[in-house]
Order: sequence, then structure tokens, then C-alpha cells
Amino acid sequence: MKIKKNIAVSENGFIFNPSSGESFSANPSGLEILNLLRQGHDKESILNHMGENYQTDSQTLERDLTDFIETARQYHLFEHEDE
Repeated sequence: MKIKKNIAVSENGFIFNPSSGESFSANPSGLEILNLLRQGHDKESILNHMGENYQTDSQTLERDLTDFIETARQYHLFEHEDE
């Protein structure tokens, strides 16, 4: 999974897709996930990173990451739609 290069992301979590004109906001952990995806990290790597930095159980982390990825997919933020 890799976020499209033309997606604009501000430091405070405002995300803009110039291809569609859609925008939305991410909370700090969502912004962290987005930045990790932009850097090319895979799901396991992100889960490990988030597990080290946030005190929550692995099921919650995986569910939240899956939800975030699905939302990003719905906003067409990935380079390849089949990801």
C-alpha cells in the first residue's frame, strides 16, 4: 500500500486529494499512520510501530488500522485501487 504522491497532507492532519477535490482530517494517530504509509511501510510494520508507541491491545490496533486503511481506500488515496 502506498499513498499517491499528489495527496497533500498538512502537519495538523488536513488531507487533500487534488484528483477528486475531496478532503478530510485525521487525528494524530491517523496522521502517523498516513505518514508511515507514505514512507512505504506495510501493515505489519505499522502495527509494530503503533504497538511500541501506544498503550493498547493488538486487536484494537489492528481494527483501527484496518478501519483507517479502508477509509483511505474509499477516498482513493492509494496509488493502486486494488490495494
